[in-house]
Amino acid sequence: MKMIRPVSDLRNNFADISRIVHETSQPVFLTKNGYGDMVVLSMEAYEELKFESEIYFKLKEAEIEAATTTKRYSSKEVLAAMKATIGGE
Repeated sequence: MKMIRPVSDLRNNFADISRIVHETSQPVFLTKNGYGDMVVLSMEAYEELKFESEIYFKLKEAEIEAATTTKRYSSKEVLAAMKATIGGE
């Protein structure tokens, strides 16, 4: 269930909001004059969300490339390219 609180709670109950976002890893949605204004999220949850978004974006790019080209790579070609990229053998 979404945690929705007025933005004034950020000032008046900061410790409580901080505890909630760290314990639940869920965002707290803050409203101003009854409308959505901002979201508070722990740094750990933000980093995880950002990482998942980057992975999704890369997978989407790969799907588009696969749909628009007939070029395919063998597992050996992929492994060789990965090793070259990271400086392996």
